[in-house]
Amino acid sequence: MRTDAVLGKAFRRHRAREFRQFLDLIEQNVPDPLDVHLIFDNSSPHKTPAIQPWLVKHPRFHLHFTPTSSS
Repeated sequence: MRTDAVLGKAFRRHRAREFRQFLDLIEQNVPDPLDVHLIFDNSSPHKTPAIQPWLVKHPRFHLHFTPTSSS
């Protein structure tokens, strides 16, 4: 199923808390049967231990990280 929709949200700060809110937004808007693949840089909020329990509870989310020091 393809919708060509883009989800976005601008936050004033870029902490794990805001990243978690963004993941929740995606969870609410992407139909359940679809897997979600997200590509991120290596910013610390994306890898914080606070995010790990959420990812364990949402196995359809697959995070992919760009190589360190890549442009």
